[in-house]
Amino acid sequence: MKRLVCFTMIALLFASFSLQAQDAPKKEKKSKAKVAEITFEKLEHDYGNIYKGDNGECEFVFKNTGKAPLQITNARASCGCTVPSWPRDPIAPGKKSVIKVKYDTNRLGTINKSITVTSNAVSNSVVLHIKGQISERPAESVPEQQAPMMKAQ
Repeated sequence: MKRLVCFTMIALLFASFSLQAQDAPKKEKKSKAKVAEITFEKLEHDYGNIYKGDNGECEFVFKNTGKAPLQITNARASCGCTVPSWPRDPIAPGKKSVIKVKYDTNRLGTINKSITVTSNAVSNSVVLHIKGQISERPAESVPEQQAPMMKAQ
C-alpha cells in the first residue's frame, strides 16, 4: 500500500512538471500580441535658475511606439505645487502627444519633483522629473541723477 501511494505521488509530481512545460509557448504568443508602448523624448526637465513668478510650465513629448492604442490613465505629481495635464483620448500607434506640467514658481528654493505617468503600455508606469532653482528677483536699482553743472562765465 505504501508503495502505491508513493508511486502515485511521484506520478503526480512528474505530471505537474509536464503541464508547466506546455504553458511556455502560450506565454510567447502573448508577448507577440499588439500592445502599446510609450517612449518619451526626455524624462527630465531642468528649469535652471529662474526667478520667483517666472513661467513654470514645461512639456514632455512622447510617442506611442507600440502596435496598439496608448491610453494614459493618470499622471500624479509628488506634491500639490506641481500640476500635470495629459491627453484623455487614446494615442494611436506611431503618433506623438504631450504631457504638460506647471510648477508654482512662487515658492523659493530648489525644485526637485516627480510626476508618475500610468498607462496601458508595456511599462505601465514611467517617472518624469523636474528640477531647478527659484530665487528672488534682484531689486531694480535706478541710477541717481546728478545735478546739472553750471557753466562758468
